[in-house]
Amino acid sequence: MVAVAQDVGGARRAVFAPVDTRARVDTVVRRLSDAIELGLLADGEQLPGESDLAAQLGVSTVTLREALMALRQQGLVTTRRGRGGGSFVTLPDAPAADRLHALLAAWSTDELRDLGDHWAAVSGAAARLAAQRTEPGDLRQLHRTLDELGEAADPPARSRMLGRFHVELAAAAQSARLTREAVGIQTDVGALLCLVLDRGLEEIRNRHRSVISAVQDGAHEQARALAEQCAEESVARLIGLRLAPPGTGGR
Repeated sequence: MVAVAQDVGGARRAVFAPVDTRARVDTVVRRLSDAIELGLLADGEQLPGESDLAAQLGVSTVTLREALMALRQQGLVTTRRGRGGGSFVTLPDAPAADRLHALLAAWSTDELRDLGDHWAAVSGAAARLAAQRTEPGDLRQLHRTLDELGEAADPPARSRMLGRFHVELAAAAQSARLTREAVGIQTDVGALLCLVLDRGLEEIRNRHRSVISAVQDGAHEQARALAEQCAEESVARLIGLRLAPPGTGGR
C-alpha cells in the first residue's frame, strides 16, 4: 500500500507551486529533494504523473524528466513501469553519527551564528504575519506536528518534525516566499539537528507550543520574539556542540 503524506496545508502546496520561470533542472531537483528530506512528501508516496507534475511546477516535461533522473540517482525517487507504475518517494536513511559530526565540523561558529540569524529572521517574520493573518482553525497542523515531535522515535524523525513545524509556520503566514525560504533553511540545518535532539525534547516542544499560543492570540510581536528564540536556541545547541572538546558531546 502506497504511503500518503498527511495534509500539511500550505507547506505541502508550496512543494508543487510553480518554480521560477527561469528555473533549470537543479532548481526542480532542489525543490523536490528538500520536500522529501523534510518529510513533506512521504516515504512511498506516488508523485503526480509527469505531465501533471510538470504543469504544476511550471516547467517542461523534458526538464521534469531530467530532474526525476537526478533524484533517482540520489536515491530519493524510484520509478516503476507498467500497470500501477510511476515515480515514488524514497526517504533517505539518516546519516551516520560520524558523518553528522563531520558535517557540523565543516561549519565555523561564525557560519552557524549567521545561519541562526537567518533562521530567526525568517521564522520571526513568519510568526508575526501568521498572528496577523490566520484563524485558530488554521493552526491545527502545527499542533499535530508538535504531537508527532513528541512521539518521534529517534533524532532524525524529531529533526524532520521540527523542520516541518517551521515550514508550516511560514505557510501559516500565507507567504509563498517565506515558505520556500523556510524549506531551504531547514534543509541546511535539519541533519545537524539530529545531534542535539536527544534530550530536552519537552522543553523544545513547550517553546514551540508558546509560539502557537501567541499566533492564536494575535500577539504578533510576542509570536515573532518567541519564534526567533526557538531558532536561536536550536542553533546555540549546535554551536555548543561544535565548540565542545572531543568526546564530551557538548554537555
